[in-house]
Amino acid sequence: MSSYPVLDQKDTRSGFGAGLHELGKKNPKVVALCADLTGSLKMDAFKKEFPDRFIQVGIAEANMMGIAAGLTIGGKIPFTGTFANFSTGRVYDQIRQSIAYSDKNVKICASHAGLTLGEDGATHQILEDIGLMRMLPGMTVVVPADYNQTKQATLAIADHHGPVYLRFGRPKWPVFIPADMPFELGKAQRLIEGTDVSIFACGHLVWRALQAAEELARQGVKAEVINVHTIKPLDAEAILASVAKTKCAVSCEEHNRHGGLGDAIAQVFSTHAPTPQEFVSVNDSFGESGTPDQLLKKYGLDTPDIVAAALRAIQRK
Repeated sequence: MSSYPVLDQKDTRSGFGAGLHELGKKNPKVVALCADLTGSLKMDAFKKEFPDRFIQVGIAEANMMGIAAGLTIGGKIPFTGTFANFSTGRVYDQIRQSIAYSDKNVKICASHAGLTLGEDGATHQILEDIGLMRMLPGMTVVVPADYNQTKQATLAIADHHGPVYLRFGRPKWPVFIPADMPFELGKAQRLIEGTDVSIFACGHLVWRALQAAEELARQGVKAEVINVHTIKPLDAEAILASVAKTKCAVSCEEHNRHGGLGDAIAQVFSTHAPTPQEFVSVNDSFGESGTPDQLLKKYGLDTPDIVAAALRAIQRK
């Protein structure tokens, strides 16, 4: 039996909605803004209970970022909500100039990230957003693994002063992180201890990494699985401690291999400890329409792909 059994099946965006609603009850400074996607972002409960702290800006994402930046001047903690593509690519100038450059306390909350939003296709998918956000000075980037952790992350970023990019998804996904597992921004979580290969993953691919570790165990390979839920600041100490034992690594992410988690880890290796690394990520292409499982399989992000990458990494030691 898995060390992390499936507790439920819930979309990570619902974890954001639950966390935001709880924040509304706890912190009167929290306000929410949405760009005409309240239902998709699961912001309905917050809107219903705190209508005076909810702003529906309509399909005007750039304006939403400007309003959010302005609200921080009065001491508010604004959470913006729309799809990841519209939260980053469409409004990068506004985020850079009005939020990051001024170190505004805005929480940019982005659903439908990566490939697994599925049938909406390439125009709504974004595979470059982690790179865009982690390049901005002072921006914290968080990619939680499941419903429970997305709720935890939503609560945690309200207490962190400064701009944050919180990335989550659309499909129902296994819930496997215990609700009481400690969560700390900037601190990776070792989910499985191993000695043969380190598998570093974020977001939906953490579950796939755990499945891969089970398959590798059946082949006699002891994989260490690390949930890197915070891409920036990156927990370099945890990464280096893991590969000091295993001597090789695999990075797994629902993102372009340029600019994402894998690149961030490679920078750590090149600076501190050159280490063989394999990348499980989208190979410099856009996505397309399909079910989440179909897309993960086609673009090489499925459990067998992680297993194969781990075996390649071990061969390179």
